[in-house]
Amino acid sequence: MQNDWAYLEKYAIENQLLLKLPNNGNRIVFIGDSITEFWQQYDSAFFTQNKYINRGISSQTTSQIQERFQNDVIDLEPKYVIILAGINDIAENNGPISIEEIMNNIVSMVEKALKNNIEVVLCSILPASDFYWNPKIKPIEKIKQLNVLIEAYCLIEKIKFVDYYTPMVDENFGLDKKFTDDGVHPNLNGYLKMKTILESYLKL
Repeated sequence: MQNDWAYLEKYAIENQLLLKLPNNGNRIVFIGDSITEFWQQYDSAFFTQNKYINRGISSQTTSQIQERFQNDVIDLEPKYVIILAGINDIAENNGPISIEEIMNNIVSMVEKALKNNIEVVLCSILPASDFYWNPKIKPIEKIKQLNVLIEAYCLIEKIKFVDYYTPMVDENFGLDKKFTDDGVHPNLNGYLKMKTILESYLKL
């Protein structure tokens, strides 16, 4: 995948097949990183029963997700897009990046969706007190800062904001151990909690 930095190939065939199917105007696309991608593996019924479209790719940053936003969201003509992204930027998966730059990438995705008449549900990133793959990073404050920016932006732009952080954080500002096995990714309990939080925004 050396020449496919944003991994556009990952969902290319699925997207082509989807575009051949009739669009009833109620498609919902989830886009993000591993937290989105693994959700379907842990709770596949949530996606299949509701015909939700999962376009998560593990380890991706907002720069990569933004790069494939046209192919994996806009071209599919969904009614809604659920955006959950930013944790891998804080983990510096593609090197250092400022909170403002991360937010600019998220805003860029939101604006592109709205311009194409796609309604946006923007999510807070989940808590994490450290990253097992990059232990030198201390993410607690940056996660808080990014979530403050996301929530404020949603208020100003009147976009639906889903707060996963507050109900899932523990006393040490990490992801509550009952919701995770590695401190970053939800386990089944974590995904069931996220589903409970999100569902009220999807009954529209």
